[in-house]
Amino acid sequence: MKASKKEYIAEAEDLLFECQQHILEIQDTYQTTLHPDTINALFRSFHTLKGLSSLFGNKGITDLSHALESLLDDIRLGKITVNEDVVNFLFKNLDILKSAVDSIKDDKEIDLTEHIEAVKTFRESSKEITDEFDIRGLIDESILKVLSEYEEHRLKTNIKNGLGIYLLKAIFDLSTFDTSLDSLIKTIKSKGELISTLPVSSDVPDGSIGFNLMFASNKENNELRQEINNNIDLLVAPKHVTKKLPKRQEQSLKSTTTTVRVDIDKLDRILNTIGELTLAKDAVKRIGAEMSEIHTYSSFIRDVHKISQTLERKIFELQDDVLAIRMVPIGQIFSRLAQVIRRYSREMGKEVKITLYGEDTELDKSLAEEIVDPLMHLVRNSIDHGIETSEERKSKGKLEYGNIILKAYQRGNYVVVEVNDDGRGINLDKVRKKAIENGLLEPHSSIDERELVNFIFTPGFSTKEEVSEISGRGVGMDVVREKLSALGGFTEVQTKKNEGTTFILTLPITLAIIKALLVKVGEIKFAIPLTAISETISVENKDIQTIEWKDVYNLRGEMLPIISLGKVFDIDTTKNDMSFAVVIGFGKRKLGLLVDEILEQQEIVIKTLGEYFKGISGFAGAAEIGRHEVILVLDVESIIDKSLKKQEGFSYV
Repeated sequence: MKASKKEYIAEAEDLLFECQQHILEIQDTYQTTLHPDTINALFRSFHTLKGLSSLFGNKGITDLSHALESLLDDIRLGKITVNEDVVNFLFKNLDILKSAVDSIKDDKEIDLTEHIEAVKTFRESSKEITDEFDIRGLIDESILKVLSEYEEHRLKTNIKNGLGIYLLKAIFDLSTFDTSLDSLIKTIKSKGELISTLPVSSDVPDGSIGFNLMFASNKENNELRQEINNNIDLLVAPKHVTKKLPKRQEQSLKSTTTTVRVDIDKLDRILNTIGELTLAKDAVKRIGAEMSEIHTYSSFIRDVHKISQTLERKIFELQDDVLAIRMVPIGQIFSRLAQVIRRYSREMGKEVKITLYGEDTELDKSLAEEIVDPLMHLVRNSIDHGIETSEERKSKGKLEYGNIILKAYQRGNYVVVEVNDDGRGINLDKVRKKAIENGLLEPHSSIDERELVNFIFTPGFSTKEEVSEISGRGVGMDVVREKLSALGGFTEVQTKKNEGTTFILTLPITLAIIKALLVKVGEIKFAIPLTAISETISVENKDIQTIEWKDVYNLRGEMLPIISLGKVFDIDTTKNDMSFAVVIGFGKRKLGLLVDEILEQQEIVIKTLGEYFKGISGFAGAAEIGRHEVILVLDVESIIDKSLKKQEGFSYV
């Protein structure tokens, strides 16, 4: 992809994100305190997208942005009233624009003619015949004739709403008028709505510049004079209204940040280079250690050690800085999901309240994008399968509307994302029945609820008789778990009948360079990501018990499932009375992996196994250690998943 095209897509995605935020604000406020600045900000975002798309020759996006800009212009001028239909229509077209921008990545262009015509039709059908409010006699004609159509509309609206109209004349020194005017505008906006700013020429001394600022406020003239500390003329007296205008921060065109946009591919390349440097650092360290054994300690050996330590510290700092750049708040993902929830709940005719927690929690940009689809499937699943209809909820004594809570928080080197609903919960009887029908479970098998719930992650498994338009779209639950597993994460489900379901996704903060524990089984070494390990323990073989054909170990009163890594991969292990167990997983999904030796901790760079080994379960990739030795990195989630289902008689490869 050309750099210019990448730049366009990145810029367009940012603008569409801005549009989404503005539409969400309109949706939340249009019934009570919708501020004209929000409509103006949305208008400007579409206007900028139009200009940008025109510059890059994307005619369809340019024309659709222009059509939406015209629709918003009518809203600004009060010709169209904002209501739910308008908000839904804006969301719908935002999705169309997103799809159009996405298609450019694949060098395709979607024909948007139909959608452009739909905007025009909607615009015409939504226009209302409004009573012309006559303000002649209230405001001097000399002022009225210099106002733009928008300013006149805002003037009429404020008078109709009973606010007072004031005129403030300000004179500034030419050398500092920009900052002085900016400061005065901020003050006025904190008291009401600025309607017009017009330069004046009469009674202005040389070297100065004057302005007439007309604004609306519900405050009295005397009060404003004291607060703004200036002479203010009253044009229209305020009626006694109690409704206060929302306070807004003035937005400057000048950027207040010093950030720059960086292509994530460039950061990936830097991380790869750091990975190579890490291997080089390990080699220097190893050479230093080997030389010290041969030549004992000399000044030369000390220098090598000192250099390796400095190299290690600097690489660590560099790695930390690059990782910090890649981090983004998960709130960006939550905003997208909130929009999805609102749209699907409308389509399903269910009322759903959304609550967000921990939007500032940060995780790697690549990971954030990778989990969007799994999270989207989970919220769709909650709306379709979990949340009941209003009638059903009322009959159960619940609130009429359903609740979906999206929560994120950090736990060590992991980020936990929860999707919680207060719906009907997973019907475990149906899951059992379906599992038996599919041959996954013997009819009279004894199985606990946790294992039963895990059947929903089996490919093609569904308890729903008819696949709806909502839940039938996109990925399935098996793909959700596979995706999490590929990212080095875990999935957990908690459900209770008629109380709801919580999906808990545990993800590493980053996928870049990780710390791993090297273990040995027979003659083969493996790496286990340190973030997946709870603890390591030494186990005497005689202490391993068998309960219902499953090996378990009593770990401080908790029966920990145990499995030999040698048995998993069909490797001959060293026969000793004592083994080491590496406890992997979190919460209720824990497993002890028996290994012959625990070697050391090491930083590794995981490389994919490539297409040839695609489909082999149990491995997250490979890594190079020591003297160009390549070892396999275990996929902890898939090992836990398969081991907890079946602990005997299987092999992964």
